[in-house]
Amino acid sequence: MSQYTNPETIALHGGSHRADPNTGSVAVPIHQTTSFQFQDTGHAARLFGLAELGNIYTRIMNPTCDALETRIAAMEGGAAALAVGSGQAATTFCVMNLCEAGDNIVSSTDLYGGTWNLFANTLKQFGIEVRFVDPSDPEGFARATDARTRAYYAETLPNPKLQVFPMAEVAAIGRRLGVPLIMDNTAAPIICKPFQHGAAIVMHSTTKWIGGHGTSIGGIVVDGGNFDWEAGGDRFPTLNKPDPSYHGAVWSQAAKPLGPIAYILRMRTCLLRDIGAPMSPFNAFMFLQGLETLPLRMERHCANAIKAAAWLAAHPKVTKVIHPSLAEGEARKRADTHLKGGMGSLMGIELAGGKEAGQAFIEKLKMFYHVANIGDARSLAIHPATTTHSQLDESEQAMSGVTPGYVRLSIGIEHIDDIIADLEQALS
Repeated sequence: MSQYTNPETIALHGGSHRADPNTGSVAVPIHQTTSFQFQDTGHAARLFGLAELGNIYTRIMNPTCDALETRIAAMEGGAAALAVGSGQAATTFCVMNLCEAGDNIVSSTDLYGGTWNLFANTLKQFGIEVRFVDPSDPEGFARATDARTRAYYAETLPNPKLQVFPMAEVAAIGRRLGVPLIMDNTAAPIICKPFQHGAAIVMHSTTKWIGGHGTSIGGIVVDGGNFDWEAGGDRFPTLNKPDPSYHGAVWSQAAKPLGPIAYILRMRTCLLRDIGAPMSPFNAFMFLQGLETLPLRMERHCANAIKAAAWLAAHPKVTKVIHPSLAEGEARKRADTHLKGGMGSLMGIELAGGKEAGQAFIEKLKMFYHVANIGDARSLAIHPATTTHSQLDESEQAMSGVTPGYVRLSIGIEHIDDIIADLEQALS
Protein backbone atom coordinates (compact mmCIF):
# COMPACT_ATOMS: atom_id res chain seq x y z
CA MET A 1 0.00 0.00 0.00
CA SER A 2 1.13 3.55 -0.68
CA GLN A 3 2.29 5.74 2.18
CA TYR A 4 0.28 8.56 0.61
CA THR A 5 -3.50 8.86 0.53
CA ASN A 6 -4.11 11.89 -1.66
CA PRO A 7 -4.37 11.13 -5.41
CA GLU A 8 -2.44 14.26 -6.41
CA THR A 9 0.57 12.98 -4.46
CA ILE A 10 0.17 9.33 -5.42
CA ALA A 11 0.12 10.30 -9.11
CA LEU A 12 3.66 11.68 -8.70
CA HIS A 13 5.17 9.63 -5.90
CA GLY A 14 3.13 6.43 -5.53
CA GLY A 15 4.48 2.96 -6.20
CA SER A 16 7.92 1.42 -6.21
CA HIS A 17 9.97 4.04 -8.10
CA ARG A 18 11.79 6.87 -6.35
CA ALA A 19 14.91 7.16 -8.48
CA ASP A 20 16.78 4.81 -10.77
CA PRO A 21 19.38 3.01 -8.59
CA ASN A 22 22.00 3.01 -11.34
CA THR A 23 21.76 6.56 -12.61
CA GLY A 24 19.70 8.52 -10.09
CA SER A 25 17.15 9.38 -12.80
CA VAL A 26 13.99 10.79 -11.24
CA ALA A 27 11.92 10.02 -14.33
CA VAL A 28 11.27 6.30 -14.77
CA PRO A 29 13.69 5.00 -17.44
CA ILE A 30 12.34 3.21 -20.50
CA HIS A 31 13.73 -0.31 -20.13
CA GLN A 32 13.46 -1.18 -23.81
CA THR A 33 14.77 -4.72 -23.56
CA THR A 34 13.44 -8.20 -24.25
CA SER A 35 15.24 -9.99 -21.44
CA PHE A 36 17.25 -9.61 -18.24
CA GLN A 37 20.61 -11.02 -17.11
CA PHE A 38 20.37 -13.56 -14.29
CA GLN A 39 22.87 -13.40 -11.43
CA ASP A 40 23.54 -17.13 -11.67
CA THR A 41 21.70 -20.39 -12.38
CA GLY A 42 20.22 -20.45 -8.87
CA HIS A 43 18.81 -16.97 -9.33
CA ALA A 44 17.23 -18.01 -12.63
CA ALA A 45 15.70 -21.12 -11.06
CA ARG A 46 14.23 -19.12 -8.16
CA LEU A 47 12.61 -16.64 -10.53
CA PHE A 48 11.08 -19.33 -12.70
CA GLY A 49 9.94 -21.25 -9.60
CA LEU A 50 8.27 -18.16 -8.04
CA ALA A 51 10.51 -18.44 -5.00
CA GLU A 52 11.56 -14.89 -5.81
CA LEU A 53 9.91 -12.16 -7.86
CA GLY A 54 12.00 -10.43 -10.49
CA ASN A 55 12.47 -9.72 -14.17
CA ILE A 56 12.77 -12.61 -16.61
CA TYR A 57 11.36 -11.49 -19.96
CA THR A 58 9.43 -8.35 -20.94
CA ARG A 59 6.44 -10.38 -22.11
CA ILE A 60 5.89 -11.20 -18.43
CA MET A 61 7.25 -8.15 -16.61
CA ASN A 62 9.44 -5.10 -17.11
CA PRO A 63 10.74 -2.42 -14.71
CA THR A 64 9.03 0.44 -16.57
CA CYS A 65 5.74 -1.44 -16.57
CA ASP A 66 6.27 -2.32 -12.91
CA ALA A 67 6.55 1.37 -12.00
CA LEU A 68 3.21 2.03 -13.69
CA GLU A 69 1.61 -1.03 -12.10
CA THR A 70 2.62 -0.17 -8.56
CA ARG A 71 1.59 3.46 -8.95
CA ILE A 72 -1.87 2.67 -10.32
CA ALA A 73 -2.36 -0.04 -7.68
CA ALA A 74 -1.61 2.65 -5.08
CA MET A 75 -3.97 5.09 -6.78
CA GLU A 76 -6.85 2.59 -6.70
CA GLY A 77 -5.99 1.26 -3.23
CA GLY A 78 -5.29 -2.25 -4.51
CA ALA A 79 -2.70 -4.91 -3.70
CA ALA A 80 -1.06 -5.34 -7.12
CA ALA A 81 -1.62 -4.63 -10.80
CA LEU A 82 -0.78 -5.97 -14.25
CA ALA A 83 -0.28 -3.77 -17.32
CA VAL A 84 -1.32 -5.22 -20.68
CA GLY A 85 -1.42 -4.16 -24.32
CA SER A 86 -4.95 -2.68 -24.44
CA GLY A 87 -8.13 -2.15 -22.48
CA GLN A 88 -9.73 -4.99 -24.45
CA ALA A 89 -6.90 -7.31 -23.38
CA ALA A 90 -7.47 -6.22 -19.77
CA THR A 91 -11.18 -7.08 -19.97
CA THR A 92 -10.47 -10.42 -21.65
CA PHE A 93 -7.85 -11.36 -19.06
CA CYS A 94 -10.19 -10.39 -16.20
CA VAL A 95 -12.70 -12.99 -17.37
CA MET A 96 -10.36 -15.72 -18.61
CA ASN A 97 -8.40 -15.66 -15.37
CA LEU A 98 -11.43 -17.16 -13.62
CA CYS A 99 -13.39 -18.95 -16.34
CA GLU A 100 -13.02 -22.27 -18.11
CA ALA A 101 -15.26 -23.75 -20.80
CA GLY A 102 -18.75 -24.20 -19.35
CA ASP A 103 -18.43 -21.35 -16.88
CA ASN A 104 -20.33 -18.05 -16.97
CA ILE A 105 -20.18 -14.47 -15.77
CA VAL A 106 -23.05 -12.06 -15.21
CA SER A 107 -22.58 -8.66 -16.84
CA SER A 108 -24.39 -5.36 -16.84
CA THR A 109 -26.11 -4.56 -20.13
CA ASP A 110 -24.64 -1.03 -19.98
CA LEU A 111 -21.37 -1.56 -21.83
CA TYR A 112 -18.99 -0.15 -24.40
CA GLY A 113 -19.75 -1.77 -27.78
CA GLY A 114 -16.42 -3.57 -28.02
CA THR A 115 -16.96 -5.17 -24.62
CA TRP A 116 -20.49 -6.21 -25.56
CA ASN A 117 -19.23 -7.91 -28.71
CA LEU A 118 -16.43 -9.65 -26.79
CA PHE A 119 -18.95 -10.94 -24.24
CA ALA A 120 -21.81 -11.80 -26.59
CA ASN A 121 -19.79 -13.41 -29.37
CA THR A 122 -16.04 -13.94 -28.98
CA LEU A 123 -16.07 -15.56 -25.53
CA LYS A 124 -18.58 -18.11 -26.84
CA GLN A 125 -15.76 -19.56 -28.93
CA PHE A 126 -14.04 -20.48 -25.65
CA GLY A 127 -17.18 -21.93 -24.12
CA ILE A 128 -17.70 -19.01 -21.72
CA GLU A 129 -21.27 -17.73 -21.35
CA VAL A 130 -22.09 -14.12 -20.48
CA ARG A 131 -25.50 -13.44 -18.98
CA PHE A 132 -26.65 -9.83 -19.40
CA VAL A 133 -28.62 -8.13 -16.63
CA ASP A 134 -30.22 -4.67 -16.47
CA PRO A 135 -28.35 -2.90 -13.61
CA SER A 136 -31.44 -0.88 -12.66
CA ASP A 137 -32.46 -4.07 -10.80
CA PRO A 138 -29.37 -5.20 -8.83
CA GLU A 139 -31.15 -8.37 -7.65
CA GLY A 140 -31.07 -9.50 -11.28
CA PHE A 141 -27.43 -10.43 -10.70
CA ALA A 142 -28.46 -12.83 -7.92
CA ARG A 143 -31.17 -14.39 -10.08
CA ALA A 144 -28.69 -14.98 -12.92
CA THR A 145 -26.11 -16.64 -10.63
CA ASP A 146 -25.55 -20.38 -10.46
CA ALA A 147 -22.80 -22.74 -9.31
CA ARG A 148 -20.66 -21.96 -12.37
CA THR A 149 -20.88 -18.18 -12.16
CA ARG A 150 -17.34 -16.94 -11.68
CA ALA A 151 -17.73 -13.14 -11.61
CA TYR A 152 -19.92 -10.08 -12.08
CA TYR A 153 -18.77 -7.39 -14.53
CA ALA A 154 -19.78 -3.75 -15.01
CA GLU A 155 -18.58 -0.26 -15.94
CA THR A 156 -18.56 2.47 -13.29
CA LEU A 157 -19.77 5.14 -15.73
CA PRO A 158 -21.14 3.06 -18.61
CA ASN A 159 -20.23 4.25 -22.08
CA PRO A 160 -22.58 5.56 -23.42
CA LYS A 161 -25.60 5.25 -21.03
CA LEU A 162 -23.73 7.17 -18.27
CA GLN A 163 -25.88 5.94 -15.39
CA VAL A 164 -23.56 5.06 -12.53
CA PHE A 165 -23.55 1.33 -11.82
CA PRO A 166 -24.95 0.28 -8.40
CA MET A 167 -21.66 -1.29 -7.38
CA ALA A 168 -22.24 -1.23 -3.62
CA GLU A 169 -25.49 -3.17 -3.99
CA VAL A 170 -24.15 -5.68 -6.54
CA ALA A 171 -20.86 -6.13 -4.68
CA ALA A 172 -22.84 -6.96 -1.52
CA ILE A 173 -24.89 -9.54 -3.44
CA GLY A 174 -21.66 -11.02 -4.80
CA ARG A 175 -20.03 -11.21 -1.38
CA ARG A 176 -23.11 -13.03 -0.06
CA LEU A 177 -22.97 -15.55 -2.90
CA GLY A 178 -19.17 -15.75 -3.11
CA VAL A 179 -18.92 -14.01 -6.50
CA PRO A 180 -16.38 -11.19 -7.08
CA LEU A 181 -17.34 -7.92 -8.77
CA ILE A 182 -15.03 -6.73 -11.58
CA MET A 183 -15.35 -2.99 -12.32
CA ASP A 184 -14.21 -1.22 -15.47
CA ASN A 185 -13.29 2.16 -13.96
CA THR A 186 -11.94 3.64 -17.20
CA ALA A 187 -14.30 6.64 -17.27
CA ALA A 188 -13.96 7.51 -13.59
CA PRO A 189 -10.31 7.49 -12.48
CA ILE A 190 -9.68 9.58 -9.35
CA ILE A 191 -13.39 10.40 -8.92
CA CYS A 192 -14.46 6.84 -8.05
CA LYS A 193 -12.77 4.19 -5.89
CA PRO A 194 -14.56 0.88 -6.60
CA PHE A 195 -12.66 -1.02 -3.90
CA GLN A 196 -14.28 1.24 -1.31
CA HIS A 197 -17.68 0.01 -2.54
CA GLY A 198 -16.89 -3.71 -2.44
CA ALA A 199 -15.37 -4.42 -5.86
CA ALA A 200 -12.74 -7.18 -5.96
CA ILE A 201 -11.02 -6.27 -9.25
CA VAL A 202 -10.67 -2.95 -11.09
CA MET A 203 -9.52 -2.46 -14.66
CA HIS A 204 -8.82 0.54 -16.89
CA SER A 205 -8.20 1.22 -20.51
CA THR A 206 -5.13 3.36 -19.85
CA THR A 207 -5.54 4.60 -23.42
CA LYS A 208 -8.21 6.99 -22.12
CA TRP A 209 -7.97 9.42 -19.18
CA ILE A 210 -4.86 7.91 -17.58
CA GLY A 211 -2.85 8.46 -20.76
CA GLY A 212 -4.90 11.49 -21.65
CA HIS A 213 -3.02 12.57 -24.74
CA GLY A 214 -4.19 10.14 -27.41
CA THR A 215 -0.72 8.72 -28.03
CA SER A 216 -0.67 5.16 -26.64
CA ILE A 217 -2.81 2.02 -26.35
CA GLY A 218 -2.83 0.06 -23.10
CA GLY A 219 -4.80 -1.47 -20.26
CA ILE A 220 -4.31 -2.41 -16.63
CA VAL A 221 -5.92 -4.79 -14.11
CA VAL A 222 -5.75 -4.08 -10.37
CA ASP A 223 -6.22 -6.83 -7.78
CA GLY A 224 -7.93 -5.41 -4.69
CA GLY A 225 -6.44 -8.12 -2.46
CA ASN A 226 -9.78 -8.08 -0.63
CA PHE A 227 -11.47 -11.25 -1.91
CA ASP A 228 -10.98 -14.66 -0.27
CA TRP A 229 -10.47 -16.87 -3.32
CA GLU A 230 -9.52 -19.87 -1.19
CA ALA A 231 -12.83 -19.74 0.69
CA GLY A 232 -14.57 -19.91 -2.68
CA GLY A 233 -13.36 -23.48 -3.11
CA ASP A 234 -14.79 -25.14 -6.21
CA ARG A 235 -16.20 -21.86 -7.52
CA PHE A 236 -12.67 -20.84 -8.49
CA PRO A 237 -10.90 -23.92 -9.86
CA THR A 238 -8.34 -21.81 -11.75
CA LEU A 239 -7.07 -20.53 -8.39
CA ASN A 240 -7.77 -23.46 -6.06
CA LYS A 241 -6.87 -26.55 -8.09
CA PRO A 242 -3.39 -27.65 -9.21
CA ASP A 243 -2.37 -25.88 -12.41
CA PRO A 244 -0.70 -28.35 -14.78
CA SER A 245 0.80 -25.46 -16.75
CA TYR A 246 2.89 -24.46 -13.72
CA HIS A 247 4.06 -27.68 -12.08
CA GLY A 248 0.76 -28.17 -10.27
CA ALA A 249 0.83 -24.81 -8.48
CA VAL A 250 -2.31 -23.95 -6.52
CA TRP A 251 -2.40 -20.18 -6.91
CA SER A 252 -4.36 -19.38 -3.76
CA GLN A 253 -1.56 -21.16 -1.87
CA ALA A 254 1.44 -20.14 -3.99
CA ALA A 255 0.66 -16.44 -3.57
CA LYS A 256 0.53 -16.45 0.24
CA PRO A 257 4.22 -15.62 0.83
CA LEU A 258 3.86 -12.71 -1.62
CA GLY A 259 0.62 -11.23 -0.28
CA PRO A 260 -3.09 -11.38 -1.23
CA ILE A 261 -2.32 -11.38 -4.95
CA ALA A 262 -3.38 -14.85 -6.14
CA TYR A 263 -5.61 -13.40 -8.88
CA ILE A 264 -3.02 -11.09 -10.40
CA LEU A 265 -0.16 -13.59 -9.92
CA ARG A 266 -1.96 -16.22 -11.98
CA MET A 267 -2.86 -13.64 -14.62
CA ARG A 268 0.78 -12.68 -15.01
CA THR A 269 2.37 -16.12 -14.89
CA CYS A 270 -0.23 -17.92 -17.01
CA LEU A 271 -2.33 -15.64 -19.23
CA LEU A 272 0.30 -13.01 -19.96
CA ARG A 273 2.93 -15.69 -20.41
CA ASP A 274 0.81 -17.85 -22.74
CA ILE A 275 -1.39 -15.37 -24.63
CA GLY A 276 1.26 -12.66 -24.76
CA ALA A 277 -0.45 -9.26 -24.65
CA PRO A 278 2.12 -7.19 -22.72
CA MET A 279 2.26 -3.42 -22.54
CA SER A 280 5.36 -2.04 -24.24
CA PRO A 281 7.87 -0.28 -21.95
CA PHE A 282 7.59 2.85 -24.09
CA ASN A 283 3.81 2.97 -23.67
CA ALA A 284 4.18 2.40 -19.92
CA PHE A 285 6.49 5.43 -19.84
CA MET A 286 3.89 7.47 -21.73
CA PHE A 287 1.16 6.46 -19.30
CA LEU A 288 3.35 7.46 -16.37
CA GLN A 289 3.62 10.94 -17.88
CA GLY A 290 -0.16 11.11 -18.21
CA LEU A 291 -0.72 9.79 -14.70
CA GLU A 292 1.31 12.64 -13.18
CA THR A 293 -1.28 15.23 -14.28
CA LEU A 294 -4.39 13.02 -14.13
CA PRO A 295 -5.84 14.59 -10.93
CA LEU A 296 -5.53 18.09 -12.39
CA ARG A 297 -6.95 17.08 -15.75
CA MET A 298 -9.92 15.30 -14.15
CA GLU A 299 -10.78 18.49 -12.26
CA ARG A 300 -10.92 20.46 -15.49
CA HIS A 301 -12.64 17.67 -17.46
CA CYS A 302 -15.41 17.41 -14.88
CA ALA A 303 -15.85 21.17 -14.39
CA ASN A 304 -16.07 21.75 -18.15
CA ALA A 305 -18.53 18.87 -18.59
CA ILE A 306 -20.95 20.20 -15.96
CA LYS A 307 -21.00 23.62 -17.66
CA ALA A 308 -21.33 22.15 -21.16
CA ALA A 309 -24.16 19.84 -20.05
CA ALA A 310 -26.09 22.72 -18.49
CA TRP A 311 -25.62 24.85 -21.63
CA LEU A 312 -26.72 22.06 -23.96
CA ALA A 313 -29.75 21.26 -21.79
CA ALA A 314 -31.00 24.80 -22.32
CA HIS A 315 -30.50 24.77 -26.11
CA PRO A 316 -33.73 24.55 -28.15
CA LYS A 317 -32.27 22.15 -30.74
CA VAL A 318 -31.17 19.63 -28.11
CA THR A 319 -33.94 17.30 -26.97
CA LYS A 320 -31.95 15.35 -24.38
CA VAL A 321 -28.66 15.63 -22.49
CA ILE A 322 -27.29 12.57 -20.68
CA HIS A 323 -24.78 13.37 -17.94
CA PRO A 324 -24.69 12.37 -14.24
CA SER A 325 -24.96 16.03 -13.19
CA LEU A 326 -28.44 16.15 -14.77
CA ALA A 327 -29.62 12.76 -13.49
CA GLU A 328 -32.59 12.52 -11.15
CA GLY A 329 -33.95 10.05 -8.63
CA GLU A 330 -32.07 6.81 -8.06
CA ALA A 331 -29.58 7.55 -10.86
CA ARG A 332 -28.56 10.81 -9.19
CA LYS A 333 -28.37 9.14 -5.79
CA ARG A 334 -25.93 6.55 -7.17
CA ALA A 335 -23.86 9.25 -8.84
CA ASP A 336 -23.61 11.21 -5.59
CA THR A 337 -22.71 8.03 -3.66
CA HIS A 338 -20.00 6.75 -5.99
CA LEU A 339 -18.52 9.83 -7.67
CA LYS A 340 -16.49 12.19 -5.53
CA GLY A 341 -14.90 15.35 -6.90
CA GLY A 342 -16.60 15.26 -10.29
CA MET A 343 -19.25 13.68 -12.50
CA GLY A 344 -17.03 12.59 -15.38
CA SER A 345 -16.47 14.18 -18.78
CA LEU A 346 -18.53 11.91 -21.04
CA MET A 347 -22.00 13.01 -22.09
CA GLY A 348 -24.62 12.14 -24.65
CA ILE A 349 -26.99 14.40 -26.52
CA GLU A 350 -29.92 13.84 -28.84
CA LEU A 351 -31.07 16.40 -31.38
CA ALA A 352 -34.56 17.12 -32.62
CA GLY A 353 -33.67 15.92 -36.13
CA GLY A 354 -32.58 12.45 -35.02
CA LYS A 355 -29.80 10.50 -36.76
CA GLU A 356 -29.35 12.89 -39.68
CA ALA A 357 -29.18 15.93 -37.41
CA GLY A 358 -26.67 14.20 -35.13
CA GLN A 359 -24.39 13.28 -38.00
CA ALA A 360 -24.64 16.78 -39.49
CA PHE A 361 -23.81 18.28 -36.09
CA ILE A 362 -20.64 16.18 -35.79
CA GLU A 363 -19.52 17.19 -39.27
CA LYS A 364 -19.98 20.89 -38.43
CA LEU A 365 -17.80 20.79 -35.30
CA LYS A 366 -14.48 22.55 -35.83
CA MET A 367 -12.53 22.26 -32.57
CA PHE A 368 -13.92 18.89 -31.45
CA TYR A 369 -12.17 15.93 -33.06
CA HIS A 370 -14.29 13.23 -34.73
CA VAL A 371 -12.43 10.13 -33.44
CA ALA A 372 -13.09 6.73 -31.86
CA ASN A 373 -11.60 7.59 -28.49
CA ILE A 374 -12.61 9.08 -25.15
CA GLY A 375 -10.73 10.63 -22.26
CA ASP A 376 -8.37 12.68 -24.41
CA ALA A 377 -7.26 16.14 -23.25
CA ARG A 378 -8.94 17.34 -26.46
CA SER A 379 -12.71 17.45 -26.86
CA LEU A 380 -14.04 14.58 -28.99
CA ALA A 381 -17.33 13.60 -30.65
CA ILE A 382 -18.74 10.51 -32.36
CA HIS A 383 -22.03 8.88 -33.48
CA PRO A 384 -22.04 5.50 -31.62
CA ALA A 385 -24.86 3.81 -33.58
CA THR A 386 -22.81 3.84 -36.77
CA THR A 387 -19.35 3.44 -35.21
CA THR A 388 -18.45 2.18 -31.72
CA HIS A 389 -21.71 0.23 -31.28
CA SER A 390 -22.39 -0.59 -34.94
CA GLN A 391 -21.68 -4.30 -34.43
CA LEU A 392 -24.72 -4.51 -32.12
CA ASP A 393 -28.21 -5.01 -33.52
CA GLU A 394 -30.94 -2.45 -32.74
CA SER A 395 -32.18 -4.22 -29.62
CA GLU A 396 -28.64 -4.62 -28.26
CA GLN A 397 -27.93 -0.96 -28.98
CA ALA A 398 -31.08 0.02 -27.09
CA MET A 399 -30.07 -2.08 -24.08
CA SER A 400 -26.64 -0.46 -23.97
CA GLY A 401 -28.16 3.03 -24.21
CA VAL A 402 -27.55 3.84 -27.88
CA THR A 403 -30.34 5.37 -29.97
CA PRO A 404 -30.07 6.30 -33.67
CA GLY A 405 -29.78 9.99 -32.81
CA TYR A 406 -27.36 9.68 -29.90
CA VAL A 407 -24.15 11.74 -30.14
CA ARG A 408 -21.37 11.05 -27.64
CA LEU A 409 -19.18 13.91 -26.47
CA SER A 410 -15.95 13.59 -24.50
CA ILE A 411 -15.35 17.03 -23.03
CA GLY A 412 -11.70 18.06 -22.95
CA ILE A 413 -9.66 20.53 -20.94
CA GLU A 414 -9.83 23.49 -23.36
CA HIS A 415 -11.33 26.75 -22.07
CA ILE A 416 -15.06 26.25 -21.53
CA ASP A 417 -15.90 29.34 -23.59
CA ASP A 418 -14.21 27.78 -26.63
CA ILE A 419 -15.94 24.44 -26.08
CA ILE A 420 -19.36 26.08 -25.93
CA ALA A 421 -18.58 28.31 -28.91
CA ASP A 422 -17.83 25.25 -31.04
CA LEU A 423 -21.00 23.49 -29.89
CA GLU A 424 -23.02 26.62 -30.61
CA GLN A 425 -21.73 27.17 -34.14
CA ALA A 426 -22.26 23.47 -35.00
CA LEU A 427 -25.83 23.50 -33.68
CA SER A 428 -26.65 26.68 -35.54
